[in-house]
Amino acid sequence: MMGAQAKVLLVDDDPDFVEATKVILETKPFEVIVAYDGKEGLEKVRKERPDVIILDVMMPPPDGYAVCSELKRDPQYKKIPILLLTAVMQALPHTLYTIDMGLRTEADDYIDKPVEPAELVRRVEALIVG
Repeated sequence: MMGAQAKVLLVDDDPDFVEATKVILETKPFEVIVAYDGKEGLEKVRKERPDVIILDVMMPPPDGYAVCSELKRDPQYKKIPILLLTAVMQALPHTLYTIDMGLRTEADDYIDKPVEPAELVRRVEALIVG
């Protein structure tokens, strides 16, 4: 699998974060597709069939948890590894989100924002190699 270019779908509602992260991921043999909300993310999954999905948790509905749950329930997409990006640790006092919600979604991995670029690349590579 590593010989071919892996397709990574990045779903986040922060355009600056998306742009910066796309640049980092493209230093590897990754083709990066982007979506800016959960609805668009689901459409891109169906159209593009990515190898890995990087999914922000806190987005306008459907949020990252809802998107993750929907994909993991669908036999066509449940095998695609999902890395949840979460600023939940900083936001916990001000949000309805909980860490437990993240664990219940069946995401394959999750990483806190702000994310260390090298760490993000390492996690994505690990999910692709499986």
